[in-house]
Amino acid sequence: MPNRKTEIKPEKTLSSKYIFKGAAINLRLDAVRTGDGRHTTREIVEHEDAVVIVPIDSKDNVLLVSQFRTPLGKNLLEVPAGGIDKGEDAEAAVIREMQEETGYMPRKVVFLAGFHSAPGFTNEYLHCYLAMDLKPSRLEAEDTAGIEVIRVPLAKIREMIFSGEIQDAKSIAGLLLTLEYLKKK
Repeated sequence: MPNRKTEIKPEKTLSSKYIFKGAAINLRLDAVRTGDGRHTTREIVEHEDAVVIVPIDSKDNVLLVSQFRTPLGKNLLEVPAGGIDKGEDAEAAVIREMQEETGYMPRKVVFLAGFHSAPGFTNEYLHCYLAMDLKPSRLEAEDTAGIEVIRVPLAKIREMIFSGEIQDAKSIAGLLLTLEYLKKK
């Protein structure tokens, strides 16, 4: 970790108020005092932890999903991902999400890393996994009707990231972590 010339003082939360509570997210407005004593507000999106999954089949294809993303008004090519249900551990969520989004169940799951998705405005934490030894096993979910599974050779992934064909941050992080993991194997 780089040396810091000055110690950064933490912000102190003075009050919190919920602006919106929904099924997937909550929006909270916090009044804070910054480390240098100024008063300001922070808009915070609360979201449960989630899993990011990089599935690789027996022919070294990555299973990506193409789905319409309403905030962007277009389809994105992404790795499977989804929330961790209450009482569920991350690995169980990987298996469930894989079955729901791709129709495959991984028999081998490897934890790669964990990271915050956008710490400037959300508390969401992502658990990233590699999923292998896939067997057909579909679980129906109500929100996966518009998902199309796209098989991409592992050798093309880096090119797709750097050409901008894959634009989703969690997918880029998960795919680059996977490439690094496989390089070391």
